[in-house]
Amino acid sequence: MVYGGHDEPISTQSLDGETAKVVHAAGKHTPVHLTIDGKKKLAIIKTIEIDPVKHRVLHIAFHAIKQNDVITTEVPIILTGKGESAAEKAGLIILQAIESIEVKAKPADLPEAIEVSVLELATDEDKLVLGDVTLPEGVEFADAEHDAELVIANVYEPAALEAANEAAAGDAEDESEVTAEAGPEDAEVSAEAEKSE
Repeated sequence: MVYGGHDEPISTQSLDGETAKVVHAAGKHTPVHLTIDGKKKLAIIKTIEIDPVKHRVLHIAFHAIKQNDVITTEVPIILTGKGESAAEKAGLIILQAIESIEVKAKPADLPEAIEVSVLELATDEDKLVLGDVTLPEGVEFADAEHDAELVIANVYEPAALEAANEAAAGDAEDESEVTAEAGPEDAEVSAEAEKSE
């Protein structure tokens, strides 16, 4: 289905192989050229519905755009230089905090991904935020003021990271125990209520 522009939504069909190629090549951020009844349209993928069993694409919703439109879409963030930073050479661990971010740009200016180097990270007090990123010309963050302090990657001491993971696992177990303990009591209250009736 193709939405957007000045036309009514257009229902289309394509071969499974062709559809899979488009999804694999474009993802949800790269503009694609569609040919419908001999007419060419530029569009981006808005939503994809996939069969959870057969892993086939069932439905794609495209949004028609124009070359001069400034569009907002999500692009992946890729960390570069992993394994080569001073932090990692010192035995520290770098973890990526966000995998993608919304940007605004004209279709021709949209990057396939935003690459961010981790080479400057050296201690467990260091981190990367979106404000550190230099975007390509013609591209800006969708919410520049809010996104500037958004953390892309953090540096951790292995021991501190392990302790944090154990604490998180412990909290989850405690919550399960509370739920399990509450179950029988709730059942007894319900039974007593039924007897009193």
